[in-house]
Amino acid sequence: MGAPERKLTVEDARQSLSAHVEEKGYQLREKYGAHIGWSELRRILDDRSLVRYQCEIVFDSSGLLDGEFAHPAPNSDRPEDGFKIYVHPYFMTQLENVPQLVLYQLVLVNYGEFASPDDAEIFGAAALGLTREEYYQGICELADELDPCAHGM
Repeated sequence: MGAPERKLTVEDARQSLSAHVEEKGYQLREKYGAHIGWSELRRILDDRSLVRYQCEIVFDSSGLLDGEFAHPAPNSDRPEDGFKIYVHPYFMTQLENVPQLVLYQLVLVNYGEFASPDDAEIFGAAALGLTREEYYQGICELADELDPCAHGM
């Protein structure tokens, strides 16, 4: 008799997803280069090898919670019908920062409720060639721009 089969745990599944997310981030970086600007982001959103469903960026805060910089919303009950990624209109004049914000949202588009904030950080950092801490700090700084209290106003 062989050793008993080991059952996969939730933690095993989480680690597997995180590894997959990181690999997808590296693939994105390899395919689109070290600098992801607005035009690269538009091409990435059309790349089904990296973004599972069609996405449209909408600069509109009506789909956002208070203090939220961006969030994807499905167009219907079927993910195949695509998503709108709502981005706070504040960032319309900062298109160079939008890729950093949108990359964070793509794990929700690709993996739904299984994706965690950790996965979003892992993906974005790998895609942009940053450490996870550098990416997280960059996202926090951008999010803080939406909060007048963060600037003592």
